[in-house]
Amino acid sequence: MTKTDAKESLALEPGLYVTATPIGNLGDITYRAVKTLKTADLILCEDTRQTAKLCAAYGVETRRAPYHDHNAARVRPGIIKKLQDGVAICLVSDAGTPLISDPGFKLVRDARDAGIAVFPIPGPAAAVAALSAAGAPSDQFFFAGFLPAKSGARDKALSAIAAINATLIFYETGPRLAASLAAMVAALGDRRAVIARELTKLHEEFLTEKMSALIARYETAPPKGEIVIIVFPPDKATATAAELDDFLKQALLDMSVKKAAAQAVADLGVARNEAYARALYLKDKNDDTPQ
Repeated sequence: MTKTDAKESLALEPGLYVTATPIGNLGDITYRAVKTLKTADLILCEDTRQTAKLCAAYGVETRRAPYHDHNAARVRPGIIKKLQDGVAICLVSDAGTPLISDPGFKLVRDARDAGIAVFPIPGPAAAVAALSAAGAPSDQFFFAGFLPAKSGARDKALSAIAAINATLIFYETGPRLAASLAAMVAALGDRRAVIARELTKLHEEFLTEKMSALIARYETAPPKGEIVIIVFPPDKATATAAELDDFLKQALLDMSVKKAAAQAVADLGVARNEAYARALYLKDKNDDTPQ
């Protein structure tokens, strides 16, 4: 049997195959993923050079083409046309499961809208891998991905999720880590957190501390590698409404509303939204009191 005959005997059903690849250790790939990569008509890659290393390791000779944020809008219609013509196409990212903080959402959406079959080929995802070994509650979690780079947008994004009573998962880079942790303390309170770094690689590391301690560790020595931040849910034992009011009344004697709320978040572990709203109410009430 020739190589062509062998491939045809394992031919895939036409459609888009969203295929997970290793996040670090090349051994973390499924038999099904390797077979899919080998028998597809085309592999769409975030970076063809990165995917080439994986293909070389497993003897995958399928043609590769780039699909990333910079060319997606231009090449997507042609990809949809190929899929409509009956080809089998794999979509991969540089590492892990496509669409999880990687390109691909619009392609999957357009394929489904066009009536094209989309098949998940499951495998590694850094967020789930980190959560599985972090020791944080895993019954409920919220994946927030990368926070915005600009501080105002980052604070707004954190405020929007501050009240979620679940484990929070973020992706981050080394140079931004300390600043992001500081923003999290201001928005979420000084919670316990896990820094998971270089997952499945030689220098894999899990470090668990209060976020304030992690800031002190990383602000002068940013870590290298890809990072997952796991933030524990808020402690159940938080300040009562009366305790929060007493704290804020004292703080507002010589602090602005914003600073008093931030201090309440840091000292009492209350949510930022709650502290700010209450500080604003108390300040307005005090200003309206007849002199």
